[in-house]
Amino acid sequence: MKKNKEKKTFQKTLDALSKSKKYYPLFFVLILLLYIADFVVCRMLSVGGNPPPIMLAGQPIPLGAITGAVSNLGNICIILLVVFFGEIGFYTALGILLLQFPLVFQSIIVHHNLSNIPGVFGNILTILAIIIIYIRNNKANEYQERMRDQAVTDRLTGLPNRFACSELLDKLIKDSKKFALVHIDINSFKGINSTMGYESGNKVLIEIAKRWKNIADAGTSGTLDFVARVNGDEYVLIIRGYHSKTGIMKTIKHYEAVLGDRLTIDGCDFFITASFGYAEYPSDAKTPDSLFSYADAALTEVKARKSSVHILHFTPDLLKTERTLEIEGKIRDALKKDSLFFHLQPQYDMSHKLRGFEALARIKDADGQIMSPAEFIPVAEKVGLIDKLDSAVFRKAAVFFGELRARTGNSLILSLNASVRHLMKNDFLEELKELLKSSGLPAEQLEIEITESIMIDSAEKALQCINDIRAMGIKLAIDDFGTGYSSLSYLSNFPADLLKIDKSFIDKMNDSDKAKKYVEAIISLGHIMGFSVISEGVEEPEQLETLKEIGCDLIQGYIWGRPMPQEDAEQLVLAELSTE
Repeated sequence: MKKNKEKKTFQKTLDALSKSKKYYPLFFVLILLLYIADFVVCRMLSVGGNPPPIMLAGQPIPLGAITGAVSNLGNICIILLVVFFGEIGFYTALGILLLQFPLVFQSIIVHHNLSNIPGVFGNILTILAIIIIYIRNNKANEYQERMRDQAVTDRLTGLPNRFACSELLDKLIKDSKKFALVHIDINSFKGINSTMGYESGNKVLIEIAKRWKNIADAGTSGTLDFVARVNGDEYVLIIRGYHSKTGIMKTIKHYEAVLGDRLTIDGCDFFITASFGYAEYPSDAKTPDSLFSYADAALTEVKARKSSVHILHFTPDLLKTERTLEIEGKIRDALKKDSLFFHLQPQYDMSHKLRGFEALARIKDADGQIMSPAEFIPVAEKVGLIDKLDSAVFRKAAVFFGELRARTGNSLILSLNASVRHLMKNDFLEELKELLKSSGLPAEQLEIEITESIMIDSAEKALQCINDIRAMGIKLAIDDFGTGYSSLSYLSNFPADLLKIDKSFIDKMNDSDKAKKYVEAIISLGHIMGFSVISEGVEEPEQLETLKEIGCDLIQGYIWGRPMPQEDAEQLVLAELSTE
């Protein structure tokens, strides 16, 4: 914020000085008119004897007083000319003052008009004043130039810095000039610092900057290039004057190639590589912040790939990676603060009798809004946090359900989702035992949902774990049935109690007779294997009627109940028990 404020103030000063130059001709004409008036009055005094005074409001004003006032006003304008218009103002003012001396000396010597003698000393003093002002202005300007150079120059490498880079971006965007912004990061630079020390690391950065500056200054890349060091081992390259993306790639490869030459620092040889991520204006982004962000997203992705290709152009799908990092941070934060919570979605039999609830993980966004599970669950799986997320929901939901059972005496089922990663942990069974013990929930009221994909990942180990769970008296459900690729031979040996039909099949069920028969076949298959069958995502009355018609056992969906907080679930249980 502070840098931006300084930048704006500095820019306003430059703009003000720039605008003041427009008024130079007007200022110059005003001074000339004043000195012409002074000259005319002087001539009247010198050749006209004793001309009559000018009357103002009934009072006489001598011409001598008028010429003094005009002369002083002219001197003030002369000084202002030097102050505001620098070198050109100084030489203009000096010329005007020096031109007065012949006229004044003529008046004194030829016409013996000694009244002009004070004016001579006044002009001399004015000349001294403008010389002093000019010298001080020059020193101030030199200081300002040094300050500006320091403000826009990286002290270590001598390259332009982030401030200079931002100024150029603002100008290019204002002028609607096409360009590419390349974010560059030196690979494994931390290793150089840690093994050789920061001094050697700085020398490496200086040498890299020197090589790249030579390319930019000489124009050997074939494009107009601007190189800046923006942070640590990070640089920015702005490329202009290219005709296609091929031109951008050619230029970047030129900068990449010069790093391939051996770099010797303090007797040690280094072979440096770098990663490049770039975005184009205006096709990819139209603001400096977006360009930096998108180029950085491309850079992050190309470094993560760890391939032999070190250059990547930004594409919109890379933003998903940025969002993934953001979501991962929220998951970690929720786990650290133990702020992850759950909602409960009711499950009913076809007569609308409450069977139990499925516990669903929930995380709040920064603005307090609940994030979609479809967004954070895949991220948790991808970054290896799904087992921790599962455990947090298991613990909190089981405690609540145990307390609810103690208060109401209900025999409802609590269904919990277990990921493959969670189920395959060596201590999973111990976790379940501790869960039942701490919550006071009977094993027969707990149901673990697993996906059929577990049979693909590790069938033998999975079956052993499943058999152990069943031996504890805990129920098992196969979740999202029909979306995996497990064989019927595996499923026939699967000791489950419940088969859950995925919502995607229910959504299409009434679109065609074929889709309806497909769902009917799944229900029949489940019954043949000895499973009860529940349909997920039931939202329409027509879907409900069809499921009743084809023999579905249980329903879960918005039509009879959305996911709800604990308090609402408790009220639903109490209402259900009161009708029995």
